[in-house]
Amino acid sequence: MRLLIISGLSGSGKSSALHMLEDLDYYCVDNIPGTLLETLILELRQSGPKFDQLAVGLDTRPDPDDIERMSAAIGALRNSEEACELIFLTSASEVLLKRYSETRRKHPFSAQGLGLRESIEFERELLAPLTDVADLLIDTSRMSIQQFRETIRQRVAGRSDGQLTLQFESFGFKHGVPADADFVFDARALPNPYWEPHLRSLTGRDRPVEEFLESHGKVQQFIDDITTFLERWIPEIRKGNRSYLTIAVGCTGGQHRSVYITERLAEHFRQHYERALLQHTELSR
Repeated sequence: MRLLIISGLSGSGKSSALHMLEDLDYYCVDNIPGTLLETLILELRQSGPKFDQLAVGLDTRPDPDDIERMSAAIGALRNSEEACELIFLTSASEVLLKRYSETRRKHPFSAQGLGLRESIEFERELLAPLTDVADLLIDTSRMSIQQFRETIRQRVAGRSDGQLTLQFESFGFKHGVPADADFVFDARALPNPYWEPHLRSLTGRDRPVEEFLESHGKVQQFIDDITTFLERWIPEIRKGNRSYLTIAVGCTGGQHRSVYITERLAEHFRQHYERALLQHTELSR
C-alpha cells in the first residue's frame, strides 16, 4: 500500500489535491480525525488491491492534544512496511483571506467565535508541528488550480517508492520567498539583464539573455558553487529517507537570472536523478 496523508491549512487546496489523486486512481478518504488514522489503515490494509494507493485527508479541526497523537501515528506508519508520506499544504494569510471572501465559506474555526484572520492564524499555529514532520510542503499562494494539479501529478503521484524528487524553482524576492523551499540561493549579486533595455522584456530562457549571463564569469561560478554544494549534500539528505527536495533560486523579479540558473541546474542534475523538475514561479503568473 502506498499511503498519502494530506493535511494543511483550510483553503490551501486539500480537497483539490484529493480530487486530483482520485483522478489518478487513488482511493481517497477526506476529513478523517487524526485519532482514527491508524484504525482506518489497519482496516483497509487487509481489504485487497483496491486500496493499494490510498490518500487520506486529515480533519483540519483537531484539538491541540490530537496533533501530538497524529504525529506519533504518522511516525508509526512510516516505521511499518507501508510507504507513508505526509503532504502539507500552506498558503499566505492574505491569499487565504481573499479565497474565503470570494467563496463566502466559513472557516472551520469560526465556530469558536474567532474572526477570519484570527481563525487562519490560530489554525496555522495549531498545525505548525505537522509542518516539521511533513515529507513535502507545498505553498499554493501563487498557484492557479491548473498549476496546483500539475504539481500534485508530477511531484506526488508521479514519484515511485524510494525515489527522490528534486524541484528547482526560480522566484522573485520582491514577491516573497517560497515557503516550501528547502534551500534558497540569492542571485541578486549577479549582473542584471533588466538594466539592458533590449533584454528587459525577455526572460532567462531567451538566447540573448543567456548570452549576456554567459559573458560574466561570476554567473558560472555561482552555478558551480551551488552544484558542488548540492552534489555534496543530496546523498546525505537521501540517507534520511527524504522523498522530496526543493531548491529555490531568487533574483529581484524572478524573470532573468534565477530562471537561467535554475534551467542550468535542472539540466545538470537530470543526468544523475530521474526526477529533477523545474518550475518558474513568476513566469507562470
